[in-house]
Amino acid sequence: MKADKRAEQIMENGVKRRTSVSRRDFILRTAVAGATLPFSGCVHPSPTDLKKGGIPRSFAIDGNRVRFFSPAFRTPLKIMVIGDTHLFMDDVRGEPFKPYSGRMAKAYNVTKHFRTGAPTNPQESFDKTLALAKESRVDLLAMVGDIFSFPSEAAIEWALAKLNASGVPYLYIAGNHDWHYEGMTGSETTLQAEWTGKRLQPLYQGGHPLMGVREINGVRFVAIDDSTYEILPEQVAFFRDQVASGLPLILLMHVPLYAPGRSVGFGCGHPAWNAESDKNWKIERRPQWPQKGHTATTLAFHREVFSAPNLLGVIAGHIHQPSLDCVQGLPQFVVESNATGAYLTAEFMPQSS
Repeated sequence: MKADKRAEQIMENGVKRRTSVSRRDFILRTAVAGATLPFSGCVHPSPTDLKKGGIPRSFAIDGNRVRFFSPAFRTPLKIMVIGDTHLFMDDVRGEPFKPYSGRMAKAYNVTKHFRTGAPTNPQESFDKTLALAKESRVDLLAMVGDIFSFPSEAAIEWALAKLNASGVPYLYIAGNHDWHYEGMTGSETTLQAEWTGKRLQPLYQGGHPLMGVREINGVRFVAIDDSTYEILPEQVAFFRDQVASGLPLILLMHVPLYAPGRSVGFGCGHPAWNAESDKNWKIERRPQWPQKGHTATTLAFHREVFSAPNLLGVIAGHIHQPSLDCVQGLPQFVVESNATGAYLTAEFMPQSS
């Protein structure tokens, strides 16, 4: 299916593994949790970038709280980011789809709270996180995909009712499980278009499912759907328009972007992403990644993201583990699975130049 046709269909109508924490990840997570001062050396743009519209900035991270500092911010603002809630509730309407939802319906029924280790579950975690977002008066709740384990009408309606009742402003972008009924016939692009139109459309609040933006106090939060691990030309054009605005940007995606040293399944844009490296296609009952690997458009998007002078950082989900990478001086944060109650807060603090 051509890119423009895929986008048109969606408007009309991954590799996911929880692995044990490696020594490298343990060291990284320990360092991240203990960091309390801005990593100014990591994210300050070069003098050349500043001349091209770069924004002076730094950041600090303490556990699941990130603070960005810049003289470009007008006033303080705060967002909350969640991903990978994996809501699985269903009802009689889901009976015909059980051959396609069975594995994921059992995947996250009981979880352990990310802080206390106490038993919890996706429904309780979403409910409590949303209540915290309302109590904290966040300016935006960003949902970076896999809020659902499959496109269950019951789960989507429940989440929408909770979101609408809370009054919390939100921005949603899909993950690979949100629209995927495992084993259903069809290409990923066709199935994404079908189930976005049939089930997920209300979550976009009238916006485009593949790309969206919210501007708050002069900061733009840009959402790009990479749930098939690929990027479309119109998404690249949309991202370029946001960069051209010159405003501070945060990029929100489901699948993180490839970072050096990370596995193929970790990120979109990995040079080794292809059929041979796809280990989970049979388990997830989906088409295998293409033999030829990524499109030139996806690889170009990866390059442009990490050279955008006014991009403050990337925030993603998908891998269920918290992580931080700096790629060409730009930070990429991955939020821990909300199925465990986890979330990430990001605060934007004006700073004297």
